[in-house]
Amino acid sequence: MIAVAYPLDPLSGEEFTTVASILQREHGVGDGWRYASIEMIEPSKAELRMFDEGGDPPSRRAEVICLQRANNATYKSVVSLSEDRVESFEHIPGVQANFTVDEFVECDQLLRTHPDVIAALAKRGITDMDLVFMDTWTYGDAVAPPEYRDRRIGWSDTWIKGGPGMNPYAHPVSGLHCVVDLNSMELLRVEDSGPFSGEGVEPPAVMGEYVPMHIPESIRASSRREPLKPLHIDQPEGPSFTLDGNLLRWQNWSLRVGFNHREGMTLHTIRYRDGERERSVAHRISLAEMIVPYRDSSEDHYRRTAFDIGEWGLGFMTTSLELGCDCLGEIRYLDAVLHNSKGEPYTITNAVCIHEEDNAVLWKHVDHDVGAEVRRMRRLTVSSDVTVANYEYLMYWRLYQDGSIECEIRATGIMVTTPLAPGQPHPNGTLVDERTYAPFHQHFLVARLDMDIDGTDNTVFMTESHAEPMGRDNPYGLSLVTRNHPLHTESQAKQDVNFATQRAWKVVNTNVVNGIGTHPSYKLVPSGAIPPLFDPDSPVIARANVIAHTLWVTPNHPGERWPAGEFVNQSARDTGLAKWTLANRSIENTDVVMWYVFGIHHITRPEDWPVMPVDVVSFWLKPFGFFDRNPALDVVGTPPDMCHTETTSAHH
Repeated sequence: MIAVAYPLDPLSGEEFTTVASILQREHGVGDGWRYASIEMIEPSKAELRMFDEGGDPPSRRAEVICLQRANNATYKSVVSLSEDRVESFEHIPGVQANFTVDEFVECDQLLRTHPDVIAALAKRGITDMDLVFMDTWTYGDAVAPPEYRDRRIGWSDTWIKGGPGMNPYAHPVSGLHCVVDLNSMELLRVEDSGPFSGEGVEPPAVMGEYVPMHIPESIRASSRREPLKPLHIDQPEGPSFTLDGNLLRWQNWSLRVGFNHREGMTLHTIRYRDGERERSVAHRISLAEMIVPYRDSSEDHYRRTAFDIGEWGLGFMTTSLELGCDCLGEIRYLDAVLHNSKGEPYTITNAVCIHEEDNAVLWKHVDHDVGAEVRRMRRLTVSSDVTVANYEYLMYWRLYQDGSIECEIRATGIMVTTPLAPGQPHPNGTLVDERTYAPFHQHFLVARLDMDIDGTDNTVFMTESHAEPMGRDNPYGLSLVTRNHPLHTESQAKQDVNFATQRAWKVVNTNVVNGIGTHPSYKLVPSGAIPPLFDPDSPVIARANVIAHTLWVTPNHPGERWPAGEFVNQSARDTGLAKWTLANRSIENTDVVMWYVFGIHHITRPEDWPVMPVDVVSFWLKPFGFFDRNPALDVVGTPPDMCHTETTSAHH
């Protein structure tokens, strides 16, 4: 058995290799197969508790999804690394596993060299294949060609660069799409509807470059920005956090950082030291799905609904972070180890960045007699960056000295665009360049929050604010009250945001009383919620019913991890929350999971082109009666000589 420092540590490269060798030995998984995913099966809370109390380590096991390409067959397997054997090997009919990075690359190579694609491009005057880029997307069942639905298929976009090293997403080849069998790497057909509604129309002259050397001098000369003076973040004594393997400690907080192919970065066993007590806040928090439907039914975009976590995997899309660019300060990095479709391991260096940030004032009061008491806010940020084709998502989990947790997502990158014929309408997008529009779309993110407030048995309450009617007891109409409603069942917990009542949700441990006689809780502050704006019968809602509500609550179950279902590639229906919650199970005073849906309603702007300034969305988990008073009272003040630097005043 391979030695592991802690049972929650991600799989190592050696373990990936061992898993593949065991499956090769016992089931012949080798040539003709692909490994879609290999993931550690996390120990249960009970197993971790026993280990933490001095017991034996739990068994080290991996769940594997692999594809037998010749038969288009998907298999799900459990491999015991502790016992060097396959525990189960099951064919799962009628499903398609996530796309792999290898398939994405192989599709590009296939299409750019295929004579039918070369001929279709030549008809448009495109002959330099070194400038062509093919971007393969997944299908949903409703938009997949009926004759190919029993295959593992993808569809492609085509792009042409303006020159070597230039932006591949600047010039789409509109109306040209290919259907590919990913198992046989066979071009099934070329769909060519022509570039515009009118024939013989020249493509628009688009400036889609963002790298300085490729931006025309006329544009660069029109806006000469003065360079910034250097801004240094200096921690001469090092950071205030410690990192021991994957165990992170900072300012009373402790947690473990995990990583897997699907969710990317995950956070585990989040605790806060309150006096002499180590108190549990959450067992596991992560992003469990990201659904990006494009709200445009045109030929170029009607198939474009991405499940970036379920169909591709944030882990596989994670990119290395660089000092001075993505993070500033005294930084510690964690590498991530993943595998290719042969099961061979590879390392993403600097996959997770950990650093402290100054964040203005934490608390302050100025007393007329005593003077000012002010504390600077320091926060700990754990972040990663994923590149999903044209888009970038920067993901930040932040811990604060007052016990709050923030999840922030920043979207940037390059928008998908479509050229237009002169006078052609574009009702579902914004004109961003000459005869070029960017379609409206939405980014729905689903956070999976396995909260354990002072223990596993919790109850979720909906809390709202109400203005009481004017009357004898409320003559000035000032009375504002809050009402807290416990959510007893899964059907009650299908909740929607309501800003009129400032609706929020609290995870409460009703079995514990704090120092002032109330129950400890954490409040989910629902910033960033967006409406789905879909017909209830739409195919997107059928596949991703999770976006129909802002909040869902379920009893914790190890097999219920993916809110739209385990296999969303080519899916027809949501087999996650929509299916699980039909049982309408009790969620009162038990181990619960909250699923929070938030995101970005992207009405595209010209200012988002050719590269998009970050669009920021976040939500908060804030202590509510978890502490008896402000837990940041003990934060030490900043020495006065650290608060300013001598400067020379300017005289006029």
